[in-house]
Amino acid sequence: MRFDDDANLDTSEVRDVRGSRIPGGRATVGGGIVGLIALILGMLFGVGPEQLGLSSGDPEPVPTSSSLAQVERTCQTGADANTREDCRIVAVVNSVQDFWRAEYERRGGRYGDARTVMFSQRVSTACGSATSAVGPFYCPGDRQVYLDLGFFDELRTTFGSSGGPFAQAYVVAHEYGHHVQNMMGTLARSQDGRTGAESNAVRVELQADCYAGVWARHATTTPDEKSGRPLLTSLTDADIRDGLDAAAAVGDDRIQEKFQGRVTPENWTHGSAAQRQQWFRTGFTTGDMARCNTFR
Repeated sequence: MRFDDDANLDTSEVRDVRGSRIPGGRATVGGGIVGLIALILGMLFGVGPEQLGLSSGDPEPVPTSSSLAQVERTCQTGADANTREDCRIVAVVNSVQDFWRAEYERRGGRYGDARTVMFSQRVSTACGSATSAVGPFYCPGDRQVYLDLGFFDELRTTFGSSGGPFAQAYVVAHEYGHHVQNMMGTLARSQDGRTGAESNAVRVELQADCYAGVWARHATTTPDEKSGRPLLTSLTDADIRDGLDAAAAVGDDRIQEKFQGRVTPENWTHGSAAQRQQWFRTGFTTGDMARCNTFR
């Protein structure tokens, strides 16, 4: 996975609040045993901490002087994305949104941008406050993706993913799949409180996996709005395998087996390892978001 060295990154699509403090120093809900339960239940790559009951009244984090404009200073070009993890996330966000803008325009619609917020340890959102234990999530209340980069280490060490740059890109693209669902009105179908292999919660997550695959299919041919050239210049079979491996690692069955020693499909919220791989592969193979109808 490689980006155009000469491309200019758009850091306005990412907000960096790593190292922020929450006024008053009050801990947010979601750490400790609650966070562990969240992991056991497989609530990763999800939608807003309110689904976990992790809301609180904490105020917005205030960036410290050490974190202000960190991404803006260091992530300028595709060459930076090829050497720094945080800059790679900026480039992936740019590429994903380049694709969805073009796709919406092709279909006669208009895509609404969504920012990614990089945070560390805890964050306050329109959906409530959460700690890093919740994993990456999308908040429909403020239309932003939230991501602690430390999760990518957890993806390898705790969940057994092979890791790699494209595993990270898959996570980001999945979250932007939720943003697309929010714009289309399908995201709310996951909020009926039901769980299980056939639940709407699972169908929404699998569709987001499929949308991630659709982006991946077109990533190396989608022109960047500024340069007119694709931002992502190389995506190999090995990269796609890393993405599929990450999808499997966060399947409900894998997580339940690891953390509770048994598989309970009635509690699934995201789908099995096989299902997550299947739907990412469907999106990647067809490149057609219309083939991502997981509700049939």
